[in-house]
Amino acid sequence: MLLNCGQPLPLLRHTDVPPRVIENFILTGYRFPNYSLRDCLLSAFRPTNETGNFWTHFLPVFIFSYYFVEVFGWEGAPHGDAPFFYPLWNYFIGVFCLLMASSMAHLLNSMSLVVREVCFFVDYGTISAYTVGSSLAYYYYIHPRAGIVETGGHNGSHMDLKHEPAGAVISSYAIPEFSVFFETFYIPCACVVAIICVLSCCNTRQRWRQHRYVIRTLVFLLPFLISSTPVFYRLLTRSPYSNTSSSSVASTSMPSFFYRHCFWLLVSAVFNISKFPERLAPGRFDIWGHSHQWFHCCTFLSILDELHMIKAEVRAILLSPTLLLPPTTLARLPGPTIASTYGVMLLLQTTIISIIVWFSWHANCIYGAQRDQLAKEHLKKHLKCH
Repeated sequence: MLLNCGQPLPLLRHTDVPPRVIENFILTGYRFPNYSLRDCLLSAFRPTNETGNFWTHFLPVFIFSYYFVEVFGWEGAPHGDAPFFYPLWNYFIGVFCLLMASSMAHLLNSMSLVVREVCFFVDYGTISAYTVGSSLAYYYYIHPRAGIVETGGHNGSHMDLKHEPAGAVISSYAIPEFSVFFETFYIPCACVVAIICVLSCCNTRQRWRQHRYVIRTLVFLLPFLISSTPVFYRLLTRSPYSNTSSSSVASTSMPSFFYRHCFWLLVSAVFNISKFPERLAPGRFDIWGHSHQWFHCCTFLSILDELHMIKAEVRAILLSPTLLLPPTTLARLPGPTIASTYGVMLLLQTTIISIIVWFSWHANCIYGAQRDQLAKEHLKKHLKCH
């Protein structure tokens, strides 16, 4: 294993790298385990088995941002820093951190075995933060924030009842049992499940290695089910908007976007667990077309459909001005505040960072000696070049 002076570091076969680095059915294209930061950044522009993994989550950052900012130009939309948009900005932060952390993890993980572990710990943490960002957006734009009608008129977010048939006010959109869950337990449950997912995924890098892909895939099924309960509720009950209103028309696309969101998540899970197509032809898809790249593509498509679903509900609310609750409105469910959005995400991120620090310290204890040995070998070969 020789270094070419002044040339990019050679790519290696799976037999030439530490077992920790080897991916199933990927035989070639591995980077040297002790790349410098500069080497890692330059490797984004040369074909390695991580190049596609980097670009399939880095480029989507710009695509997502393009579709995201469209909301603020809609007619009737409040200013971008208005409380109404706090949940949407938290959702953006979750997605942005997820895509950036994933792309950087794949780009920088060859600096050392310890850095590799830390990179993917951060990746798992941002995935969990993203699920809570989604939950905040669902809570305030899909249910129960968007137009619950209750007997007695205690909710300030009434839809316009002038065109409703007789008896519409008597029927309640909010089923009491579910109202208690959404008002009291929904966001806390999303946060607790997110933390459990971080702990489980980080553990798969130090235990349960044989079934790590199955565990990592299934462990994120639970936060999907928890965070999506407002959507399930909307699909199983009548719309909070009048059938003749423009809000109802804007909201009709929500189910189709959600079904597509679920479809892409399912396909991404299949790719992540099956390791198709490289399982069928080991070595042929080492650089381009292996399962993790398809997993990234399908994951982003699911996020994009989720964004379109949230935007459809935001537009529906904006078309019903009575649903935009000012802080002084007496409402059973108050509008978003800094504490209930940014505060929740800050508390969650602090907890996740603490978990990452603990696992990173443990990884350093395990792989620190190997890192130092590889660093000595790398330095010796670098001096030989000079």
